Amino acid sequence: MAQSSQATGGLTSIPALLQRNAAQFADKDAYREKEFGIWQTWTWAMTEKEIEALALGLINLGVKEGDFVAIIGRNRPYFYWSMVAAQSVGAVPVPVYQDSAAEEMEYILGHCGAKYAIVEDQEQVDKIIEIQEKLHTFEHMVYIDPRGLRKYDHRQLHEFSHIQAQGRAAHDELIGELKSRREKLDYDSTCVMLYTSGTTGKPKGVVLSNRNVIESSKNSADFDALTGDEEILSYLPMAWVGDFIFSVGQAYWCGFCVNCPESADTMMTDLREIGPTYYFAPPRIFETSLTNVMIRMEDSGDLKYALFHHFMDFAKTAGEKYGMPKRSLAKPDMKRRIKNGWRYAMGLGFAMETIVENGIRMAFTKLRHGSKAREHFKAKDPILLNLYRGNLRDYFKYRMGNVLVYGPLKDTLGFGRVRVGYTAGEAIGPEIFEFYRSLGINLKQLYGQTEATVFITAQPDGEVRADTVGVPSPDVEIKIDDNGEIHYRSPGTFVEYYNNPESTASTKDAEGWVATGDAGFFEEKSGHLRIIDRAKDVGKMADGSMFAPKYVENKLKFYPDILEAVLFGNGKDRCVAFINIDLTAVGNWAERNNIAYASYQELAGHPKVLDSIQEHVEAVNRSVADDPMLAGCQIHRFLVLHKELDADDGEMTRTRKVRRVIVADKFKDLVDGLYDGSSSVSTTTEVTYEDGRKGSISATLELRDAQVAPVASKMAAE
Repeated sequence: MAQSSQATGGLTSIPALLQRNAAQFADKDAYREKEFGIWQTWTWAMTEKEIEALALGLINLGVKEGDFVAIIGRNRPYFYWSMVAAQSVGAVPVPVYQDSAAEEMEYILGHCGAKYAIVEDQEQVDKIIEIQEKLHTFEHMVYIDPRGLRKYDHRQLHEFSHIQAQGRAAHDELIGELKSRREKLDYDSTCVMLYTSGTTGKPKGVVLSNRNVIESSKNSADFDALTGDEEILSYLPMAWVGDFIFSVGQAYWCGFCVNCPESADTMMTDLREIGPTYYFAPPRIFETSLTNVMIRMEDSGDLKYALFHHFMDFAKTAGEKYGMPKRSLAKPDMKRRIKNGWRYAMGLGFAMETIVENGIRMAFTKLRHGSKAREHFKAKDPILLNLYRGNLRDYFKYRMGNVLVYGPLKDTLGFGRVRVGYTAGEAIGPEIFEFYRSLGINLKQLYGQTEATVFITAQPDGEVRADTVGVPSPDVEIKIDDNGEIHYRSPGTFVEYYNNPESTASTKDAEGWVATGDAGFFEEKSGHLRIIDRAKDVGKMADGSMFAPKYVENKLKFYPDILEAVLFGNGKDRCVAFINIDLTAVGNWAERNNIAYASYQELAGHPKVLDSIQEHVEAVNRSVADDPMLAGCQIHRFLVLHKELDADDGEMTRTRKVRRVIVADKFKDLVDGLYDGSSSVSTTTEVTYEDGRKGSISATLELRDAQVAPVASKMAAE
């Protein structure tokens, strides 16, 4: 502990970092929130005053050291202040997903014994009131938005601003107690408790110490050279460890600004206005953005359509210098429109290219005659050095593409200023990853867990690849078990699962090694880690070949009209799949083709939609056949589900991870139908509506065969 705290300048808690930032960065922006269309700003000095007033108010309310305080709401400065205020008084903040049903909240608040909750509005207040009789330790609730709450019983219900006002009024009386509690905090004090997504069972409370959070934040900030000038947009669930580290850990360590959008509906607009320099999103966000881009291009004129696909196709061949992908984004039916578009663009485009090339030759000739100039740009300017090696045409064509396509697209997406971008949470499809890299966005992958305080591996600049998750993060040790399972230990290794010593012992051994539950291996040449899949999901087909469902599912989800896919086949002689269509993408297609539909269910069962999905499945089969190790995972039969997989129905976690066991059990009749050769299956499924009511939907689903591609290595052998 002495060495670690010395490395962090003796700053051994988040409240200590707040005090430092208020002193050193007093006038720098710490938080912004968009409200009523206007960005409200708080400096670090103002933030420290807001948090101190809230902390004093919590002491006045009766919050004691060791108490658990639930935090429930969307990303707002008030909730980040609440977490730090709770830490300041020695309590433990417990962020909860705001879209959790009352029953889910009952489990989490009951499991940790929360005495207090700070919530956003009437909706969250009503949820807790509904379950309050079952929460035997619960005492008080604080709300931020007072709308609709005037006539509620306020004996145990308090407005956020009133708690702060009471804290300010009691400043002289309670400031000594606050300072005393704050000074007791050290590296081993609990910083936060975050619940796992509960993919395989009930969520577990992961206890993270100040050591875990600060050391992980410091090491990751050093790894990517983060500074106090970064701008981030905090829009991911606060109950997720990724948001906590980026919006609290790294933000307080570096002193950069946290921006909160006005609402989920305005998030993309707010993202463009902020233009973050440091960005993080799970694959789902990038998949959705790409789907929206492709939908808009389908609706564009032939000239724009042609320019987009020409330059995107060029991007994949321009070399590793620009992070270009190797796979074409164009489909066969795009060729006609591209050809028509180029009839209009040919004169302009080729004329510009010719002019640029002639200018390049002249400039380069002059450079060649000046040895001093040549040595200067070889030593000082890596871009000109690349030109000197003969890549003039590609360089300037890419720059032309940046003016016409890449730059405007990045600005539209809000990624124009991104210096470092990360995706994590689950595997991202390589085609999706390479699409963003080709735009010049420094998107990288990291591998992490809640139990690791996020970071296990990360990709250094210059070593970014779609098929690996990088090298061990600073101070992280990794070993691969005999069965291929990944184990790690690091300063970020969690303290324990709260009130669950059995799970703690089965996950973390006496030497601090943590079993991740993921299977993978290190590449000998690069030293990069490759993740195969969840260890529990990786299996074998009946013929002994490997079964790794996530690999195939990610390939399917590259297509804009496929939202989710679930593969089955462990222990079987062939693989089958469930597919969810993307209602936005397929609905846009239906509108363009004058196809009427009344519901998701009707659109999902349309013959033309099934034909399109079958084309995607067979294209993925051809791609999978190129990998001899996983060629057995080709899809023989599939169906398009009559409903979206939903967290409210228990089919997915709140972080949008599929609960495979639950899906397989809930839709057992459909899985059986895919394997017994049925051409259709009638089924009835229970669903949960937004207000919590239960209902059911019935449908008759068409089950289709998909063409399987021959395996390349087998053909060669024959």
